Amino acid sequence: MSMRFVWPGRPTFDRAFSDFDRLRSEMLRLLDGAANDTAAVAGVGVFPPVNVSQDDDNYYIRAEMPGVKSDDISISAVRNRISISGQRQIPRESERVSYHRRERPEGAFSRTLTLSSDVNTNAVEAHYADGILTLTLPKAEEAKPRQITVRA
Repeated sequence: MSMRFVWPGRPTFDRAFSDFDRLRSEMLRLLDGAANDTAAVAGVGVFPPVNVSQDDDNYYIRAEMPGVKSDDISISAVRNRISISGQRQIPRESERVSYHRRERPEGAFSRTLTLSSDVNTNAVEAHYADGILTLTLPKAEEAKPRQITVRA
């Protein structure tokens, strides 16, 4: 029979790393909650999924919204926050149909994105084609990079 004695105030090798694992798990849970800035439908994810990119002059947001009519989309821009909201209706099948799986969300949706700098809200352009909403958001003049000359 083998016995192992552990001093009550001294952590064992195994226990030292379990504290870090618990801390890591808690941090990931908190970061996941903060990353989802809208309510997600259980098992489906955030709708609409977006890609955000930028160059020196503009931000570009591309959102996938298949099945949404352009008249049902509302976009608002205030300083560095962009909100996309709308309504998605999925046609009902016959009342006698039973579903094995329903993963396509329907109903009202809202998504707000925060950009790293302000945009010129008067010049925002929106195009919707083939289920993809493309927003072009010009950066505010004070947010654009400037070339500074060095004098000798």
